[in-house]
Amino acid sequence: MCDSTDVIPFRVQFRPGVPLFEQVVYAARKAMISGQLRPGDPFPSVRALSKELKINPNTAHKIVSHLVGEGLLETTPGIGNIVAVLPDSTRKQRSHLLTHEIEQLVVEAKRLSIPLDDMQEALADHWERLSTNEERKGRS
Repeated sequence: MCDSTDVIPFRVQFRPGVPLFEQVVYAARKAMISGQLRPGDPFPSVRALSKELKINPNTAHKIVSHLVGEGLLETTPGIGNIVAVLPDSTRKQRSHLLTHEIEQLVVEAKRLSIPLDDMQEALADHWERLSTNEERKGRS
């Protein structure tokens, strides 16, 4: 797996068998919905996406057009692409992202023959560990 470079403000983990278009749109959407990219933040141009992610310029254009169509990006002449104020459906989109992440986790757990009880225990352990770390950071 190859990660995107620092010039792209979101992380793409390229996975074989999944169309590049879908992977980049998913990574960008996830960054916007999670708040990693905020309204008004610049978004890479078609040329920058193509160059940095080493993808076809037509694919990069399709990605930007798709995100504009979803209402996640605005294109302003002379300024370029910026992250839009998210539509009211953000809660629904978060739910879709979570479902996607859970499906990937379950597929991988089944591939590794990890029982559901072990998965639930691991999830609870990680939830607690991350919650504890966030509390510590908040007190710092």
